[in-house]
Amino acid sequence: MTDLPGRENDPNENPFAMFGDPEQMAAAMRQFADMLSAPAGSGPVNWDMAKNIARHAVVATGDPSVMEGERRQIVDALQLADLWLNEVTELPSGLTTPEAWSRSEWIEKTVPVWKQLCEPIAQRMVDTMGGSLGAIGLGGGEAQAMAAQLGPLMGMMRQVGGMMVGSQIGQALGALAPEVIGSSDIGLPLSETAALLPGGIAAFSHGLEIPAEEIRLYLALREAAHHRLFKHVPWLRTQLFGAVEEYAKGITVDASALEEQIRGLDISNPEQIQEALSGGALLKPEETERQKVALSRLETILALVEGWVATVTDAAAEGKLPSAAALSETIRRRRATGGPAERTFATLVGLELRPRRLREAATLWKALAADRGIEGRDAVWSHPDLMPTATDLDDPEAFVRGEAKFDLSAFEAGESGGKPGEGGEPDTGPGDDSGPKAPGAE
Repeated sequence: MTDLPGRENDPNENPFAMFGDPEQMAAAMRQFADMLSAPAGSGPVNWDMAKNIARHAVVATGDPSVMEGERRQIVDALQLADLWLNEVTELPSGLTTPEAWSRSEWIEKTVPVWKQLCEPIAQRMVDTMGGSLGAIGLGGGEAQAMAAQLGPLMGMMRQVGGMMVGSQIGQALGALAPEVIGSSDIGLPLSETAALLPGGIAAFSHGLEIPAEEIRLYLALREAAHHRLFKHVPWLRTQLFGAVEEYAKGITVDASALEEQIRGLDISNPEQIQEALSGGALLKPEETERQKVALSRLETILALVEGWVATVTDAAAEGKLPSAAALSETIRRRRATGGPAERTFATLVGLELRPRRLREAATLWKALAADRGIEGRDAVWSHPDLMPTATDLDDPEAFVRGEAKFDLSAFEAGESGGKPGEGGEPDTGPGDDSGPKAPGAE
């Protein structure tokens, strides 16, 4: 006998219908079990849960293993690209053991850096949500009288908040993985290993009438260039991550909005609690002046990184890859208009990593090379005090004229740890006013 439509959802016919979609229920149970399995003191985010959510997402969309032929093509492309870069930059190779990754491998191998990037803001959000609850509608002696009763509830709120943040991170990484190209898509050092994803290259190549080998080599040039920069400019990582942490220090959660969400809440209903805490406005960081300064600093550094990578990549590809100009413009538009990587990072940490001034930064690096040569251009990375500021991007030629008169011999002799690529951490950190300044620097 054939079942009538809808009978599978009839409780009289299907005793499990009250539980809704079995797959959704199973996913919810997995997330709940992951939340409960988080060890005490493990941090604001359950990263095992986040990774599981991300992996389930990529399996659902397709995550084929990397075939040996694909792996060989990518390793060969990265090694050849690295040789081409030797002709256009003074920075030494940043490749150790180039790899080809599946989407699941990308998730697994970049989570340690995502953790470093996301936890400062996640901690602020979770703590503020839990702390704000104690102040809602209470004052004076009433607050003291209710403190003991609110303690367990505040702890539960923090746990639910941590679960929400972990779920958000897992979903964002799972959505990004099918489109990511390599380990340097967002302009940050997500891995010390240079790697490209065959699936990401295929997604990027869709609709481009350019030979696959050219696309692979051009993307390999960008990946290898990023790794040269991050490996041999020791202060750069600290500057970038420091700006993210500075931004996180200004995170607040609107207590009045939280009060509206909590008022009349049935604390015995976990679903209602999660719904109340899931409002986008509640979790959205409020940009203070301090955060705006940190964001401006981060955007400037990202633009300089992207501008340098674009400059040396195009120089290395010139005369070798006929489609280099078209690929360069495709990459520029992808970065300037906000690709999936930027949207994901904005979701994870409340920051938009759009290098809005990519053209100005590329113009500056090209002008420096024309005026002082490749060695002089790359020597600017020797010390953070020598780097262009946001103001310098307004007039690259003025910065170049000032830099041309600046004597770098002290840094090249060892004050900054030697020439680019020779290692050595400079003593002057981000925001330190000590040390010499390049003309035109703030």
